Amino acid sequence: MENDNLLRIAHAHPPVTWPDRNIYHQMGEENIYKMLEDFYLQLEKSKIRFMFQEDMISSSRRSADFFIQILGGPNRYQDKYGSPNLQNRHKPFPIDKEARDIWLNCFYEVLENAEKKYNFPKDQINIFKDFLDIISKWLINK
Repeated sequence: MENDNLLRIAHAHPPVTWPDRNIYHQMGEENIYKMLEDFYLQLEKSKIRFMFQEDMISSSRRSADFFIQILGGPNRYQDKYGSPNLQNRHKPFPIDKEARDIWLNCFYEVLENAEKKYNFPKDQINIFKDFLDIISKWLINK
């Protein structure tokens, strides 16, 4: 699968079900950017705010480029920043279970009514949540 190269997964990690690559075409790029902007505004109010750059909107756009790519859009993230290699990119941050849970809960809050707010396909929400749950476990490093 094309997405297998995105994360450089170690064998010890639980397997992931990738989101449907048609989500991008159903949501549209602007809705993905808006969803990630709203997510970063949630993070801005959280206890893990210190882990992010000062400019949360810029950070949200970079993250949106990643999600656009895995949801079936252009390879913008890879073209701009290289391989996501999420574990290495997150190594400098002290990510424990609590930080992971805060991050995940902020995303889950944004996904409430996502089918109306962002045109997120309702039948894909739970699969996407499972995806977020698993990849966020991969990033725990403390």
